[in-house]
Amino acid sequence: MTASLERFNRAIALFDAANAEDPNLDEGQPKELRYARRMSEMLERFAPQADEVGQLAVRAQHIRRWTVPRGNYPLGKPGYFAWRTGLYRFHAETAGELLQQAGYDAATIARVKAAIGKQDLKTNPDTQLLEDVSCLVFIEHYMLGFAGQQAEYTEEKWLGIIRKTWKKMSAAAQAFATGGGISLPPALVPLIQKALAGS
Repeated sequence: MTASLERFNRAIALFDAANAEDPNLDEGQPKELRYARRMSEMLERFAPQADEVGQLAVRAQHIRRWTVPRGNYPLGKPGYFAWRTGLYRFHAETAGELLQQAGYDAATIARVKAAIGKQDLKTNPDTQLLEDVSCLVFIEHYMLGFAGQQAEYTEEKWLGIIRKTWKKMSAAAQAFATGGGISLPPALVPLIQKALAGS
C-alpha cells in the first residue's frame, strides 16, 4: 500500500470513527456515519473519477453534525441561516483537524475545508461536486422522509424546495438525476416532475 493510500485510509477511518459516535440512529446505524457512507457511494456512482479532495470532502460533509443542534440558534429564518453557516465552519474545521492528524499537507486541507465550507459554489469545482452529491443523496434517500416530517407544507412550498435543490445542482448532476442515475421516491415523482416542468 502506498503512503498516499495509507494516509487516505487513515483520514476516512478518522472521519468514520467521529461519526460513529452519533447517538442518533438511522435503521440501527449512527445517523451521520450512514449519511457519510451514502455520500461516498453516491460519489462513486456520479463521479467515479473524483480526485482525493472530492472523496475526502464528500465523506466529511456532516462530520459530528449532531453536536451543533438547531436549537442552539434562534427560531426563524435568520436563526436557521446562522445555524447553517455555523455548521459549514464547524464541519470544515473539524475535518481539517482530522486531516492534519492523518498527515495531509496544508494545501490539500485548505481545498477540503473550502469545499465543506461551501465556498464559491458554482465557481469552485470541489464545492460544486460536494453540492451535487449532497443534493443527489437528499433526493434519493431523504426527501421522502423529510416530506413526512413536514406534513403541513403546501404543494407550492414543496415545489419551491424541489426547485431550489435543483438550482444548486450542476447540469451534469441534473442529467444524472433525471437520466436514471438515482432512484426517485415514487410518491414524489409527480411533484418532482411538476416542479421541474415549471422551473
